[in-house]
Amino acid sequence: MTIDIQSGLTSLWNSTGIMNFIQPSNPDLNCVENFMHMYGMPIMVLICLFLLWLGIKKQFEPLLLVPIAFGGLIANFPCDHSFQAFVYKVGIDPAIGIFPLIIFMGVGAMTDFGPLIANPKTALLGGAAQFGIFGALLLALFLGFSPAEAGAIGIIGGADGPTSIFVTSRLAEHLLPAIAVAAYSYMALVPVIQPPIMKLLTTEEERKIQMTQLREVSKREKIAFPLVVLILCAIIIPDACPLVGMLTFGNLCKECGVVDRLSDTMQNALINIITIFLGLAVGSKLSASKFLTPETLKILVLGILAFAMATAAGVLMAKLMNLFSKTKINPLIGAAGVSAVPMAARVANKVGLEANPQNFLLMHAMGPNVAGVIGSAVAAGVLLALCH
Repeated sequence: MTIDIQSGLTSLWNSTGIMNFIQPSNPDLNCVENFMHMYGMPIMVLICLFLLWLGIKKQFEPLLLVPIAFGGLIANFPCDHSFQAFVYKVGIDPAIGIFPLIIFMGVGAMTDFGPLIANPKTALLGGAAQFGIFGALLLALFLGFSPAEAGAIGIIGGADGPTSIFVTSRLAEHLLPAIAVAAYSYMALVPVIQPPIMKLLTTEEERKIQMTQLREVSKREKIAFPLVVLILCAIIIPDACPLVGMLTFGNLCKECGVVDRLSDTMQNALINIITIFLGLAVGSKLSASKFLTPETLKILVLGILAFAMATAAGVLMAKLMNLFSKTKINPLIGAAGVSAVPMAARVANKVGLEANPQNFLLMHAMGPNVAGVIGSAVAAGVLLALCH
């Protein structure tokens, strides 16, 4: 009887988190690998706590950073992870992967394409900002990543979290933890990353340029726009149709005015529910073995370079357009070509007000901003076609 009790107590002790928190050394591994093997779990717990601090204290993309970080905490504790595995299978796994698509549907229902329709040439700014995606892709190839991995890394430059998750789950699922954290962290840092680049590439006079008021867009135009975008996408880049289709469906429900209940559900209850599960599912992959790798550091560096290149490309495209246009564009709105809606547009407006207190650029910046949403979805289709 004594032996049975001792055996049971030993088994109970060995199953505790204390025994599993620090792993014994492995003589078959080198020094760095052994360190990660022994202390990977506590390091990841600290990283997840730091991400929680960023989301709660600094309010960096809290709607996704908080569930991602909390999911990461659970993933690094020695407990049953079957719920997270199930959620990941349903929502992100390439075989099903419906969460990013549903979020895109909600984004479409919350987006007003009116500024883009009123000033269609701003679509060029949204397109130019996608240079960050392909610039980062080339850099990733140079650093030795495979074409599929480079494509997944490049999509960070689109400044769109669901798109990054959608593409990465299909091209390089093993890189999903690092790419998801990079994408959402840098989206939150848009007010920090973009202004220095915008000021560096523009003069004081350019930042003071005031733009004329946008024309009023009719309801018929707003209804026709998502249909035209979807048809063009289906003809030119079919691989982008899942994302573009959900975006345009959500927008059509918003603009047609006859399915307000559906539109309201997409904008609120549905997107909120899916956001919770998406964050927990991504967090389930934040284990030490998947995140604490040399590739993660490279991805974080490439991600911020992608954002910088996207911002610079949008600003420079606006300056180029001004050389051939009588009606000048304030180059600051080019930085809003990244699809961080509406944060990038607010940043452009803020920098413009600093140069000229009468310079209200928000609505003008929303044109390239929503064009960037479409542009990142189209770029995702291109990457899937090229790299899959």
